[in-house]
Amino acid sequence: MKKQTLPLRSALVLALSVMGVTACNNEVEPKENLRSSIDYTKLTATTPYSSLFVDQNGASTVDLTAGNARINMFRAWDAYAKTVTAAGATTPLDATVLKNMYANSGNPFTGDYANLNSTGLQLRSVTAVSAADPEKDRKLIDESMVMLANTSKSVTAVAEAGKAGKLGNYLVDAQGIEWGQVIAKSLIGAYQLDYIGNVLLNEGLKADNYTLVAGKPYTQLEHNWDEAYANFTLKPVYAGDATATSNGGETFLGAYVWEYNKEGYPKMHQAFLKGRAAIVNNDVTTYQEQARIIRTELEKAIANAAIGYLKKTRENATDPARRAHAYSEGLGFIYSLRYAKVAGADAAFSDAILNSLAYTTDGMWKVKNDQIEQAIKTISTKFGIN
Repeated sequence: MKKQTLPLRSALVLALSVMGVTACNNEVEPKENLRSSIDYTKLTATTPYSSLFVDQNGASTVDLTAGNARINMFRAWDAYAKTVTAAGATTPLDATVLKNMYANSGNPFTGDYANLNSTGLQLRSVTAVSAADPEKDRKLIDESMVMLANTSKSVTAVAEAGKAGKLGNYLVDAQGIEWGQVIAKSLIGAYQLDYIGNVLLNEGLKADNYTLVAGKPYTQLEHNWDEAYANFTLKPVYAGDATATSNGGETFLGAYVWEYNKEGYPKMHQAFLKGRAAIVNNDVTTYQEQARIIRTELEKAIANAAIGYLKKTRENATDPARRAHAYSEGLGFIYSLRYAKVAGADAAFSDAILNSLAYTTDGMWKVKNDQIEQAIKTISTKFGIN
């Protein structure tokens, strides 16, 4: 019997109809939101961060514990490092203690911070997470802490060019570098800017938002956003107590956003709130927009701080103590620029500026105003700062 064939047109119609049936059968049912939607108009500049984010039973879905603990580790480290800057200080710093506080090893925290020893958290592991070689950056921080400890052996000496010691209350090495300030300002970038901006509010936004983390009241996406807030401020309302002359008790990155980004800092709390509400609403466009605002304003603050301290270095040419202090803070913020990825900065950009300021040779003692001016111009151009 002669085999029958379908006309080409009929065959195509049949094929398409089969494909249509198959596609319909394989469609994934849209997932339902875990939470009731939040009205964005309820979010105000004074709304406490955690107040609106609850589950169906009214229990909070926000956990700020880990991020706040890390800020307190930073505070504890900074407080210990500054013991050598107190008037009449005679006791050098211990490099092992400095590094152990950074890595939370060997129960280094004492007094009001003793509870941090048992958290299982550390600053070191969240430093330079987005870098191509995070361990390289972390080892540089470790090495800088050894430099600080070695310099502190001269805590009772008076510093001069080529000799470590105190300039006023500031402890500097032979190059006039105050390593405590360099490290603190570098960690603002390597820990806070990078972990918040390049990790939690970048790659972290790809996390699941439809299932709860095992044993927890939040999704991974919700928690990533909360972690960003918790590593930025200890306050329920960021800069809620700030005035024209006071940062309202903010610290580290939060304090410098207030000081060096006057246009941006009022946007921050609202952006954190709206982004978190958008996650509840599964409004991807909105939480990505808010993340972009936060990251951009953080980077502007770091760039403005670098420029600001370079200008103070220039302005204090006849006051070695203030010049060394400003120069060192500037070096730390310039190092931090490598993590300003929204602006397209990187390690090469940051290192080129640091090297132009002769920090490895004559340092503060012989850096010239034309070198400072060029560094200011380079940063200003990159970040569009007038």
